[in-house]
Amino acid sequence: MKAVIPAAGLGTRFLPVTKAQPKEMLPVYNKPTIQYVVEEAVSSGIDDILIITGKGKRSIEDHFDRSFELEYFLQKSGKTDYLKEIESISEMADIYYVRQKKQKGLGDAISCAKKHIDGEPFAVLLGDTIAQSKIPCTKQLMNVYDKYESTVIAIEEVPDERVERYGIIKGSKIDNSLYRIEDLVEKPKLEEAPSNLGIIGRYVLSHEIFDYIDEVPPGVGGEIQLTDALRLFKESYGCIFNGKLHDIGNTVDWLKSSIEIALEHEDVKEELKEYLMEILK
Repeated sequence: MKAVIPAAGLGTRFLPVTKAQPKEMLPVYNKPTIQYVVEEAVSSGIDDILIITGKGKRSIEDHFDRSFELEYFLQKSGKTDYLKEIESISEMADIYYVRQKKQKGLGDAISCAKKHIDGEPFAVLLGDTIAQSKIPCTKQLMNVYDKYESTVIAIEEVPDERVERYGIIKGSKIDNSLYRIEDLVEKPKLEEAPSNLGIIGRYVLSHEIFDYIDEVPPGVGGEIQLTDALRLFKESYGCIFNGKLHDIGNTVDWLKSSIEIALEHEDVKEELKEYLMEILK
């Protein structure tokens, strides 16, 4: 299975830092956000990845490319641990790139992958969430797709105050972690939401999605919403993600995620905890 990572957005919620730097390259602890996403795809058994980029996103390509000058310097300096880490980034997977020519929404961005996908089911991982779990989130979805051979979307229960930030599903429960989707609503008001089950930016889609994207009319701002296209599937499923999700969609959540992930590293954990306790006195 191939994976598609849309990374063409302007990152306006992070301005001014995203004026000249892609949002996807903002570091979460010691790695750019998009590296965590690529690592999830690779851990799920995917080694063919297409990243949808746009103007000003060249640093994403540079990050996953070889850096001969840096590698030479690290080797000459005897910094072999850093050298191995840097080399592994460019060897993780076969990564391809295509540009979304205009900012026309997530549905349009995914349509840019049609030729690369070539009629097969594929995974989609959004670049503003980091999913941590024993079984990678994308692999959990792939397992459901293998069983039902239908589109499957990762979902989680979201608190009331965050419902308006998510696409929300209406569904009938199959078991404790799986729902048959009956409808999807993009960012509804709490009183209009059909449930508290929010879409969290991971999908395994059948190739019919490209036909459905072509069918849906543009919405607010002339954007083509993926949610509108997903509603056209006669059968699709929502799978509750079993793991920890880090939202990188705004500056506060980005800062929280960076701290939480840093606290998982033993080499900085105690020093960081002491610092946080000191400044919060």
